[in-house]
Amino acid sequence: MTKGINLKTFRNFFRSKQIGGIILLFCVVISLIIANSSLGKKFEDFLSLVIGYSGKIFSLEYSVSAWINDGLMAIFFLLVGLEIKREIVEGELSSPRKAAMPIFAAIGGMVLPALVYALFNFNTPTSSGWGIPMATDIAFALGVLSLLGKRVPPSLKVFLAALAIVDDLGAILVIAFFYTEEVHFKQLLYAAGIMAFLILINRLGFKKLIFYIIPGIFLWYFVHHSGIHATIAGVLLAMTIPTNTTEDISPLEKLEHMLVRPVNFLIMPIFALANTNIKFENGMIDGLYSPMGLGILGGLIIAKPLGITLFSWLSVRFGYSSLPSQSTWKHIFGLGLLAGIGFTMSIFIALLSFESMEYQLGAKFSVLIASVIAGISGYIFLSKVNKRVSFDRKKLLRRRKPSANPGR
Repeated sequence: MTKGINLKTFRNFFRSKQIGGIILLFCVVISLIIANSSLGKKFEDFLSLVIGYSGKIFSLEYSVSAWINDGLMAIFFLLVGLEIKREIVEGELSSPRKAAMPIFAAIGGMVLPALVYALFNFNTPTSSGWGIPMATDIAFALGVLSLLGKRVPPSLKVFLAALAIVDDLGAILVIAFFYTEEVHFKQLLYAAGIMAFLILINRLGFKKLIFYIIPGIFLWYFVHHSGIHATIAGVLLAMTIPTNTTEDISPLEKLEHMLVRPVNFLIMPIFALANTNIKFENGMIDGLYSPMGLGILGGLIIAKPLGITLFSWLSVRFGYSSLPSQSTWKHIFGLGLLAGIGFTMSIFIALLSFESMEYQLGAKFSVLIASVIAGISGYIFLSKVNKRVSFDRKKLLRRRKPSANPGR
């Protein structure tokens, strides 16, 4: 695709994440208000309400909460998978040089927080939550970055989006390999057969999305019943959707366009509404000083920016990549602070990490506090970096314009 079309695609992507972040914030506030009001118990009962059908042939009978976390979130991960594939084929991850720095940064932003959490929680009942501080909430992070306007280089927005997408891929792999308790191989075999069929029709050149969506529904069903978290089915399906590098709109781009608004304006807000319902109680602040609380806070607020900055520096130092245009290492560190906004993805992994409601509640509260601190500190830090420097292109052009009298 042409550069202009790539820029248009990114602008639409960025704008949807930006507005989606505002809606997410609104739903977080509403969820907290409900949880701490007289409606809190009724809301919990609603989320526990079992709906669906269970019979001899198939069984789909789950609570409202499970439908949200296993069903709607599979659609979210389908969109994430489409974004990852598009970036690999034609975007910021399409060449080793372009992909190197976001990949290095994302790895550093996952490894260091996980290590910090593991150190705090070694040999404790909460040790399984090491994946919680690895995640970055792309909607909130991009939303905060957008508030800075021209005080940061435009290239940083692209870099943060690419970093967050790689981060999402890391979260997907962590969920698949480390948060799967039991695998039913018969169901997994059925899922593998459907996946093989999807790859086959891709190779044969089938373009209509219906040929992929219907098998994708069955793929979700069998992956869910195999014991692997159902959201993985969304990513697997995305990898089989055809795309191209020409100006023609591909099936992948059509599906991505169809899903962006429902996911950012409906699915993610519903997830936030259902899973941020934290009832504030005495002693919750003390929980921040527990091994779990310190692991999450230390991972998201401190280890995340350090890991992103260190691994980015290493990628530049050894010649694998270069800094985004018009940016400095202070910008990268500030971006790392914003990447500490874990929120939806961190909460999602927290729900998978612990069966205990007490631990889930403590983890969600810690993620909420850490994300607020990361967002505020990242905004303040980046707003102070080169605050007197304008990145307005017209001003840059005027500075470069040669003098009317070259002899002077």
